Amino acid sequence: MILDDFKLDGQVAYVTGASRGLGRAMAEALAEAGAGVALAALPSEEEAMKDVARYITSLGRKCLTIGVDLSGVEAAVASVDTVITNFGRLDILVNNAGMTRRRVSIEHTVDDWDAVMNLNSRTVFFMAQAAAKHMLARGSGKIINTASMLSFQGGRGVPSYTASKGAVASITRALANEWAGKGVNVNAIAPGYMRTDLNTALMNDPVRSQQILGRIPAGRWGEPADLKGAVVFLASRASNYLSGHILCVDGGWLSS
Repeated sequence: MILDDFKLDGQVAYVTGASRGLGRAMAEALAEAGAGVALAALPSEEEAMKDVARYITSLGRKCLTIGVDLSGVEAAVASVDTVITNFGRLDILVNNAGMTRRRVSIEHTVDDWDAVMNLNSRTVFFMAQAAAKHMLARGSGKIINTASMLSFQGGRGVPSYTASKGAVASITRALANEWAGKGVNVNAIAPGYMRTDLNTALMNDPVRSQQILGRIPAGRWGEPADLKGAVVFLASRASNYLSGHILCVDGGWLSS
């Protein structure tokens, strides 16, 4: 039965940036579909992660929380090893942790550039690599990266974020080309304009907010819960023949 292909019973997922917003919604969705879930966020987000963990364990799923700064590659890779040590396996990696520095290009600094690129693209690659070493040995696995509308467009006032999300799309395709034939699917979700902390400045800007809403055919900002179906699909057997795809969950933004 087709609905059985969406079940994640007995699988283990690792979601980064999982204390709130999109990461929290995706972690909860994977648990609702049957997976045990490891959560990662900055140490300062530990209390928020515990709240997510309480919900996941209330479903009868195992949950692990990891307080870690993923901008450092060694720490990021070690966190993957921690998940595998605690669960004995890793079936699904959701590379969601990210940041932005909102500063126009003429004022963007080296620190702005490096901070955003390190977390949003370098960490994505090396965490995928670490997970794939385990997945390729087993001949199965799902890696899901968080891309963006700015994987396709230039944006305004966020040059390093735009560059990093363009890199995420390219990394997704590159890894998919290498690993699809070995049982590991690599895809990405590109959220549209979502009601999250990352977009607070845009939502509070009456001019930009109205410009954005005026272009979204759905007529509203997206909600984190709008990603639940997409992440379960990409994590499940239902997407086994999908590889190197950027799934846009944008209320029709790119088609307008």
